[in-house]
Amino acid sequence: MLKSIKPRLIQLFISQWLRNLRRRRGERRRVAKKQPHKITVYLRLNDPHSYLLLQVLQGFAQRYPVSFDFRTLFNLQEDMYPAPALWQGNAFVEGTHLAQLYKLRFPSEAPRGSEGSEESENRAMQLTAQLLHWELQPGYLENALQLFDAYWQGQNDVLDKIVDSNISHNEECYRQHLQANEAQLKQQGHYLCGMLHYGGEWYWGLNRLEFLEMRFNEMGLQQDQSSAIEFDRGHRGFCSQSLSHSRGDHGEGALKPITMYWSVRSPYSYLALVRARQLADHYQVPLEVKPVLPMVMRRMQMPTTKSGYITADVKREADKYGIPFGRIADPLGAGVERCYALFAYAQSHGLGLSFLQSCAEGIWAEGVLSESDSGMQQLVERAGLDWSQARPLLNDDSWRLWAQDNLAELYGQSLWGVPSLVYGETKVFGQDRLDCIEQAIIKDLSELKK
Repeated sequence: MLKSIKPRLIQLFISQWLRNLRRRRGERRRVAKKQPHKITVYLRLNDPHSYLLLQVLQGFAQRYPVSFDFRTLFNLQEDMYPAPALWQGNAFVEGTHLAQLYKLRFPSEAPRGSEGSEESENRAMQLTAQLLHWELQPGYLENALQLFDAYWQGQNDVLDKIVDSNISHNEECYRQHLQANEAQLKQQGHYLCGMLHYGGEWYWGLNRLEFLEMRFNEMGLQQDQSSAIEFDRGHRGFCSQSLSHSRGDHGEGALKPITMYWSVRSPYSYLALVRARQLADHYQVPLEVKPVLPMVMRRMQMPTTKSGYITADVKREADKYGIPFGRIADPLGAGVERCYALFAYAQSHGLGLSFLQSCAEGIWAEGVLSESDSGMQQLVERAGLDWSQARPLLNDDSWRLWAQDNLAELYGQSLWGVPSLVYGETKVFGQDRLDCIEQAIIKDLSELKK
C-alpha cells in the first residue's frame, strides 16, 4: 500500500501548488517582520561557478531591490563529491563555456592555487580568511570581486596588496567563522558552492539564476518593469536552427554519433534522454545510450540532502521543458535490474531508446513500479515490445557485463557521473550542457557545407 501511495505524496510535495503556498507564507512573514529581500550567497574561492556568479550580482541588484548575505566556504562535504578532482576539472570547462555565453571574465587555464598541493591549500586558506574578514563589514561584493579576479587571473602581486598581512598570517582565528558558514550550508540542506538561497529555495549560480529572475518578476520586483530573463542563454533557441540539408546528403557516418552514459535511477538522465532524442532527431545524428549502474548500487553514497535538492531541481527543469515529472517510484535494486535485463532485447528490435524512455517516464513521472510484473509489462508494451517474449528474459543477468564495460568507458572519458554526453572531442556532464553538444554539431554541419 505504501509503495502505491508514496509516488502521489512525492508529487504533492514537489508540486507547484505547494511551492507557491510556501512562497506566499514566507512572503507574509517577511512583510510582517519588515525584512528586506535578502539572498544568502555561498562562495568558494576556487570554484568557477562562484567566480562567475560574483561578476553578475551587482547588475542583478540593480534590476531587483535585493541585498546579499555572503557566506564564504572552503571545505567540500566529502560524501557529496565522489570524484572531486574530476568534478573540479569539469567545473572549469563549464566555467569557460558560461563565461563565453555571458561575456564574463575567465582564465584560459585554472589558477595554480587550485592544484591541491599543500602550498596552494595554505594560500587559498589565507585568501579565504581575508574574505571571511570582509563578511563582517560593508563592501564585501566589491572587495571579494577584486580578490577573486586577482586569484583567477594569476595576479599574485595584486593579491599581496589586497590581503591584510595581519589576517593572512592568522587565518586560524577565522576557522570558527568558516565552520559556522559551512555548518549553515549543510543545515539549510545543501552541499554545493556558488549557491544562492532565497525564501527557502536554492539556485545554483548562472545555471539556475533564471528561476530566481522568474520568481522576482512574478512578485513584480523588477526595477525597470521588464519581465525579460537574462540568464537563460544556455537553453535559448535549443533545436531551433533549421537544416538546409540532411545527414543523408553527405552519406552515412558524415556526422559523429552522440554517446550518452545514463542511469535509469537518475532523474537528470531522464531529462537528458528526452532532450537528447530531440536533439538527435532534429539534426539527424545517431544517439547511442550506454546505461550504467546507479551510484548506490556501485557502493557509493547518495546522502538524503543531495537527493532532496536534486528532486526539487529536476522538477523545475522538467516544468521548464514541458517534460512530465513528479510521481516517482524509486527503482533502486530490482527495478533497475529488470529494466537493464530487457535493454538488449529492446535493442534487438530497434526500440532500445524508446524502451529506456518508457522506463524513465514510468519511474519519474507516473509512479510505475518497475520491480513488479504489472508495472514492467506496462513499460514494455508501450515501447512497442512483446511482454510474452520479454518476461522470460528478466532473470538474465548478462547485462552486468556490459554495464560494467560502460562504466569503465565512462571513466576512460575522464567523466564520472550521469548523464554524461560525448560528441567527438566534446565531453560534458549533465543535461544542462546539451547546448555544448548542439554547438559542436552545428559546427560540423557548417564544415560539411564547405
